[in-house]
Amino acid sequence: MAAAREGLPDGRYGRSADARADRKLKIVGAVLGAGLLGVIAWSGVHYITKSDVTGQLLRSKPVSDDTVQAVVEIRKGKDQTGVCTLRSLGADGSEVGRKDVTLDRREEHFTEYVVMRTTQHAAATELEGCRATSGR
Repeated sequence: MAAAREGLPDGRYGRSADARADRKLKIVGAVLGAGLLGVIAWSGVHYITKSDVTGQLLRSKPVSDDTVQAVVEIRKGKDQTGVCTLRSLGADGSEVGRKDVTLDRREEHFTEYVVMRTTQHAAATELEGCRATSGR
């Protein structure tokens, strides 16, 4: 009679191919899971900290050595009050002017004309950002 062959003795020949494959799958799953958690956390932080008031600097030009004119496009809720910060830079990159513009118009989308004083000739003007205020 032929004896039925039993499996290989445990621990004699190292791990089986199935055990190695299982370990690799666990590692890949853990890495993908950590990546997914990172994306979810980033999305949550971005959603919580986003500004409900947004702006875009359409154009600016220095009209004299101490004055800059700028046009800013604003998007906000009708009942919101917001503040946008503009700053002007000199030719050497130093800040020569800064202005916070309060936006309390009852419109959702509009352009705002801003005149800003500077300490010397401005080479560039930039919109630093906009934020909602707790006014209304």
